[in-house]
Amino acid sequence: MATLSENSRKFLVELCKKYRNDEHELINVLHEAQDELGYLPVEVQHVIAGELNIPDARVYGVVTFYSFFTMVPKGKFDISICMGTACYVKGSELILDEFKRRLKVKVGGTTEDGIFTLSTLRCVGACSLAPVVSIGSKVFGNVTPLQVKKIIDEYVEKAEELH
Repeated sequence: MATLSENSRKFLVELCKKYRNDEHELINVLHEAQDELGYLPVEVQHVIAGELNIPDARVYGVVTFYSFFTMVPKGKFDISICMGTACYVKGSELILDEFKRRLKVKVGGTTEDGIFTLSTLRCVGACSLAPVVSIGSKVFGNVTPLQVKKIIDEYVEKAEELH
């Protein structure tokens, strides 16, 4: 079990206080904790459970039930390939395969450089643009396997600008 930094521990204690240490605010606390820390490892869950005076298992159950929470660090950019019916019929599986090949990761994995996490989702709600890839709030429509390299390169460039 990794050790939580004192700053992270203080942040979590203050975050829980912000929500009056109310167990009914668990999801709000988890959202803000993940926004700040990037993910919700067991150590973070333990502190939150203690501050909200609820069992660790309850926090763990919420974290593992909802797909928007993660217990592992994600890359700077989360690439999501829509696998809904319209996207699938129009070739999203080929696009997913190309991202896996180029990034050298499986679905749910993060690249060694920490830039990308690859995931799938059921529907973006942009079926007329199928197949769809989303990265953060940006949606790419009518994506082809030939466009995958260009999309990756665009975000590698953005990652370099952040450093």
